[in-house]
Amino acid sequence: MAEQKPVIVWFREDLRLADHPALTAAANSGAPVIPLYVLDTSPERRPFGGASLWWLDKSLRALEADLRTRGVRLVLRRGPALDVVSAVATEAGAAAVFWTQGVEAWARAQDQALSAELRAAGIAPEPRFGGFLVDPVSVRSKSGGPFRVYAAFRRAVAPAFGAEAPLPAPERLPAPPAWPASDKLDAWGLHPTEPDWSKGFSDWRPGEAGARERLDRFLREALLTYGEHRNLPHVEGTTRLSPHLRFGEISPRTVICAARAAASARPELQAAEEKLSFEVAWREFHHHLLADNPDMADRALRPAFERFPFRQAPDELRAWRRGRTGYPIVDAGLRQLWITGWMHNRVRLIAASFLVKHLLIDWREGERWFWDTLVDADPANNPASWQWVAGAGIDAAPYFRIFNPVTQGERFDPEGAYVRRWVPELARLPASAVHAPWTASPEALAAAGVELGRTYPRPMVDHAAARRRALAALATLKAT
Repeated sequence: MAEQKPVIVWFREDLRLADHPALTAAANSGAPVIPLYVLDTSPERRPFGGASLWWLDKSLRALEADLRTRGVRLVLRRGPALDVVSAVATEAGAAAVFWTQGVEAWARAQDQALSAELRAAGIAPEPRFGGFLVDPVSVRSKSGGPFRVYAAFRRAVAPAFGAEAPLPAPERLPAPPAWPASDKLDAWGLHPTEPDWSKGFSDWRPGEAGARERLDRFLREALLTYGEHRNLPHVEGTTRLSPHLRFGEISPRTVICAARAAASARPELQAAEEKLSFEVAWREFHHHLLADNPDMADRALRPAFERFPFRQAPDELRAWRRGRTGYPIVDAGLRQLWITGWMHNRVRLIAASFLVKHLLIDWREGERWFWDTLVDADPANNPASWQWVAGAGIDAAPYFRIFNPVTQGERFDPEGAYVRRWVPELARLPASAVHAPWTASPEALAAAGVELGRTYPRPMVDHAAARRRALAALATLKAT
């Protein structure tokens, strides 16, 4: 009796075993399974930023360990995915290739080209939908086009939330008699060296087990107060699941179903669970936008914003990146980002608004910085969020909103705990002055060991003057 041909499971940004439709279908085929990850160098694909590469390195190690407990190993290859997947399938004499469908225009084109190439080689292409609760490509408004307002999109996708239970991870995967050659993960050099700037990333645990642990902890300790605490940067009030979702270590369906189960058991959690569903849908809306706007990281969704009179101010951009703006809540966020690879979402909004509205620096400069330094840098969420803050996004209302970094700090970090942690030179200032050190008396500054302009910078721009300048710049645009 002839040996059964193996099947390939090509892992993309879906580095998990549970609720993975492509992997489940491959396991149900009964054929030997060859898991494959390709570090895709296709020119159409946006390369990972530095922090994302750090996460990818750890996530692949976790996936490899999980696969070995099921009886198989992870094959690693580097190169254009279309070429590599076809080559590995041919080398292995595979009967089929299973994978999760892409969302971006380039990924959809890659899927179509791969399917055609595999068919021509007598290999069955088996793409599956599996990265989202709803297919961002297929969701359409009554006019037949993409949704341009989040509220309408959320109403359209609400029935899919929690409608199906997550798929369990396969308990065992049959191994092939022979394995294709694999790269060594260490040879890819994903972990930073000379210098290793990732030492502050130690609180993260990339991988599926880490994602599940993070979710369980959130449901147990923070879901009840999620609605009130998610905007407080000094409190562990958010899910912190964003990097796990970005790399597909956990599915949004798993998150929603787990929260729904918790709320079913404890009715007092229902309002918080609804807020969490709102945020998951917001994430899916961003991918919906990306599916129809592949250049979202480079082009404003509101065409008028392409005429915005941005300033070229490299020194100010450099000070913003380093957390040296003179506005403590902004500086705290940017220092947290540099040290940990993550920034609290409320502070992201404040820091982004400061760059675009106070300094009139192009939102694309900030988007690129976040892309390189965030462990959760997402091709849809990152540019969509920057466009929303800048006012360039299609659902950014009001587009002329300008956050006051002092009042935002006082509102969301009232005692200054967040600022004191990440801007330690201000730690001894009283709460009344910690968000505006220049308002403190000379005696208070001296007692706190703060010398403005030396130990901590003076504000690089006056808020009132910056607001007037931003509104004048925004007034040059016609609403679209």
